Amino acid sequence: MKAIILAAGVGSRLGRPFPKSLSVLPDGESILGRQIRLFHEHGVREIIVVVGFKKTLIMEAHPDVYFRYNPVFYITNTSKSLLCAARDLNDDVIWANGDVVFDPEVLRLVLETPANAVAVDRKKCAEEEVKYRTAQDGHIIAISKSVENGEGEAVGVNKVLAADLPALCAALEKCEDQDYFERALETMIHGGLRFVPVDVSAHRCIEVDFSEDWQMAQKMFAK
Repeated sequence: MKAIILAAGVGSRLGRPFPKSLSVLPDGESILGRQIRLFHEHGVREIIVVVGFKKTLIMEAHPDVYFRYNPVFYITNTSKSLLCAARDLNDDVIWANGDVVFDPEVLRLVLETPANAVAVDRKKCAEEEVKYRTAQDGHIIAISKSVENGEGEAVGVNKVLAADLPALCAALEKCEDQDYFERALETMIHGGLRFVPVDVSAHRCIEVDFSEDWQMAQKMFAK
């Protein structure tokens, strides 16, 4: 198992002069530092962080992981950052957006699922959130910000098995520069591959996009 953390973006909506993955939580740990620690605690030894915006700050803060540089981070989205790290791998891969703060149980549930997996929070979603919908058999049939009648939010922690990694990379290749990686998941699903939703609603998990999200994260993960 290998892990990828997507931390290349500018994070313009939060308006920080540094990568938002380096934002420090109330316990003194950064979002990225927390993710790296939890991956290690769950037995994932090889962690690849995709960097772009002010990459040196991240690389100096976490010299104990591997890095891939997305040189066009300012004009591409998460689909291309994920491709940067995934294209040369040949193992099961779990990945997370670098701005997601989550409980260790979220990671455990995804890692223990013996299938391609998407962590989900079964809640009412706003327009900005990535939503999903499932078929009667429980597998995901739609995942994007524009899903209608969504069943909840795809929180940004996902896994693909090694056998389906080439299909993921091929789907990422087809994505437009500004596509989120969920576009590739939809391509795979339309091609017959299955992803199961992993319900993490009982655990703390929040993606930090706006200042309101950051305030909520600080409250959720207060000491």
